[in-house]
Amino acid sequence: MADLVIDSHQHFWDTTRFEYPWMGPDVAPIATTFMPPDLEPILTELGIDKTVLVQARGALEDTNWFLELATEYDFIAGVVGWVDLLDPNLPRVLDHLLGHPKFKGVRHQIHDEPDEAWMVRDDVLRGLRELATRDIPFDLLLRPPHLQYVPRVVDRLPDLPLVVDHIAKPEIAHGEIDEWTRDMERVAAIPHIHCKVSGMITEADWEAWTPAHLRPYGEVVVQQFGCDRLMFGSDWPPCLLAGTYRQVWDAAHTTVGPMSDEDHAKVFGRNAATFYKLAAEG
Repeated sequence: MADLVIDSHQHFWDTTRFEYPWMGPDVAPIATTFMPPDLEPILTELGIDKTVLVQARGALEDTNWFLELATEYDFIAGVVGWVDLLDPNLPRVLDHLLGHPKFKGVRHQIHDEPDEAWMVRDDVLRGLRELATRDIPFDLLLRPPHLQYVPRVVDRLPDLPLVVDHIAKPEIAHGEIDEWTRDMERVAAIPHIHCKVSGMITEADWEAWTPAHLRPYGEVVVQQFGCDRLMFGSDWPPCLLAGTYRQVWDAAHTTVGPMSDEDHAKVFGRNAATFYKLAAEG
């Protein structure tokens, strides 16, 4: 899949079939069904070849449905699904999912757990160990207070492939950057951890953001992770709360700043293909 352009982070949901507990009044504009035919023309217009479809519900049913969509729509190169990491049958569940060629990773809504230290609980680490032994990537959906626990996970599971979603969701709208920068630096110092340049405009002021508000955060992650460990993600359709897909696409380029063609190819495709092992679907 060399040099294909890849969106490493997008979602679908069907509100006529499933319930989404996170869909409150604050996200009413996106509390409707979004399906592949809604996204595919946008990808074609912008020259984006493939996407990684990421879980939107804490349900195995969601994972199985996404794998069905990935079979039907070629532009979906991989699925990052949800599994119950505490399930005693987890090894069997993972082995079954790995039978689908487009199952590429797992994500859990860490930032929704009441226990801030959830990811370093022994029972959770046992589940994460099942991912590590199978070389299944784990997407870290968290906020800045959770970053302190990531090195502890790595100490226990040094072989677990990890990627930080949405640059860990700093409060861009409030200009909070110093503490986030320090915490991210400790995570970025772990050489195998990747980071998605995604989800930024929804952490900014939805009505008043400009690329200039995002740029300082982009400078930090480029400096800390380098172009070998960053990957672009649209976070569509949540991004629609604050802008269009094209605005996200344009802002991502501004946010990471000028770079060589080689580095651009990495951030906007190649790194995602390598991290999620998408090459076989090219």
